[in-house]
Amino acid sequence: MLDIILGIACFNLILICFKLMAKFQVDNLQAIAVNYLTAGCLSFTLADEIPSFGTITTSPWFLYAAGVGVMFILVFNLLAKASQVIGVAISTVANKMSLVIPIIAAVILFEGETLSVLKITGILLALAGVYFTTMSGTKLNFELKYLWLILVIFFGQGAADVLFNCAKQWYVDTSLNGLFFVVIFLSAGVVGLFMLIPKLINGTSKISLKNISWGIALGIPNFLTLWFFFRSLDSGQLEVSQVNPIYNIGVVVLSSFIGFLIFREKLSLSNWFGVLLSVLSIVAIMFG
Repeated sequence: MLDIILGIACFNLILICFKLMAKFQVDNLQAIAVNYLTAGCLSFTLADEIPSFGTITTSPWFLYAAGVGVMFILVFNLLAKASQVIGVAISTVANKMSLVIPIIAAVILFEGETLSVLKITGILLALAGVYFTTMSGTKLNFELKYLWLILVIFFGQGAADVLFNCAKQWYVDTSLNGLFFVVIFLSAGVVGLFMLIPKLINGTSKISLKNISWGIALGIPNFLTLWFFFRSLDSGQLEVSQVNPIYNIGVVVLSSFIGFLIFREKLSLSNWFGVLLSVLSIVAIMFG
C-alpha cells in the first residue's frame, strides 16, 4: 500500500510541475519530450544488464512496452488539446473514467481476479467521484464535434493501461523491470522528438535551457510514478483490478486537496461530495 501512496504522490508532483510550467511559459511539447528521455535514462539504473538491441526488440514484451510509450505521449498531448477546446473538467473525466477498461480486462484475462459486489460498488462510486470532483458547474457541456476527442482519450488511456498490465502479468518479472521502463519511456521520448522537429524547423519552437530544465524536473517524478506502480503490482497485496482504480482515484483526491490548499482553487459542494465518494470507493475496492 505504501508503494501506491508514493506513486500517487509522485504523480501529483507531475501535476504541480504542469501548473508551474504554465506560469513560467514553458514549451510543453519540448519539456514533455525531454521528460520522457530523462525518465528513460533513469530507467537504465534499474537494468541488471543491457542486452543487444536485437535481443530487446525480439523479446515478447517489447511491442507491449513500445505501444505503452507511444500511447502515453499521444494521449498526453490529446489531453492538452482537449483541455484547451472542451475544458479541463471533461478532459479529466474522460481520462480517469477509463479505469473501467483495465478492470474489466483484468477480470477477463488474468487468473485470480475477482469481481465482487463490493468491488463493483467501489467502481461505480469511483466513476461518480471522478465526475463530481472534476465538474466545475452543474453539468458538463461540450460540442458534439469534439466527441471523437473524448472517446480517443478514454479508450487510448484504457488501452495503455491494459497493455501495461498484460506485459507485467505475462512477460515482465522483477529482473526485466529496468529494460521494460527504458523501452516505454524512450519510445515516448522518440515520438515526442518527431512531433517537436517540425516545430523547430518552422520556427514555432526553439530549444532553450528553461524548457530542458523543466523537462528533466518532470522526468524524475514521472519515472518514480511508474516505478512505484510496478512495485505495487509486484507486491501481490492487491489484485490488478484493484490497483488501477485506487491509483486513479487517489490521484483525483490528492490533486483536489493540493489545488485547494496550495493553488487556492475553489471547490464547490459538488466537488467535496465527489472527494467523499472517491474516498469511499477506495475503501470498497480495497476490501472488495
